[in-house]
Amino acid sequence: MTADAATTRVAASDLSPRWWWGFLPYVAVSIVHVTALLSGWDAVSGPTKLALMPLLAVAVLWGGRGSQWGPPYTLLFVALALSWLGDGAATFFPFLDDELPAMLLCFGLAHIAYIVLFWRFLAVRRLPWWSAVYAVWWVVLVVYLWPTLGGLAVAVAIYGLVLGGTAVLSTRCHPAVAWGGAFFLISDTVLAFRLFLLETMPSGSSALVMITYTLGQGLIAVGAVIATHTARAARESTV
Repeated sequence: MTADAATTRVAASDLSPRWWWGFLPYVAVSIVHVTALLSGWDAVSGPTKLALMPLLAVAVLWGGRGSQWGPPYTLLFVALALSWLGDGAATFFPFLDDELPAMLLCFGLAHIAYIVLFWRFLAVRRLPWWSAVYAVWWVVLVVYLWPTLGGLAVAVAIYGLVLGGTAVLSTRCHPAVAWGGAFFLISDTVLAFRLFLLETMPSGSSALVMITYTLGQGLIAVGAVIATHTARAARESTV
């Protein structure tokens, strides 16, 4: 069997029920969580938010069956674990007067894990020319928010570089990862406006944060699993 044939065979199997069933609980809980946010059901939105990343980790374990465990999966799980800590900063760090620094730290480290994952292990192409839009995004965001940031201005600008770096490097990967990086950045952008310009945000913007967040994280995970299966197919074809 040729390399192309092996890759095609594995890519086709990735679309079979045996592959994507593991993501269904994550999708279902994401929908319940967003619905709870829109409906004001705090008793539901809190627990479902904390369930998202563990369910996504389980989905990756299911979808990645047969692939060799290595740095890509390690980095992916580190990013998901840090994202989980960021999601539940108020729960996991109750001793802090303000959970925002802990949340930003956890997500900043998660993004660094994603940057290494995309750059070292999942990249399959050069940076496309249109990835420059993310540099424009950073400049516009910093200029627009700067007057409201006060002493956090430099920290937010650096954090924005990390967020933009994740999105830029995602464009070198599988299309699912690239879309995931874009949705993740949209989520972070809406969150930034909610944190620093809340009065300008419409009602329901918290739901928009989570819709784009769950899409972003889910697509990155899907793309990473597909990439590892494709890499395995390529290795097997040379044996």
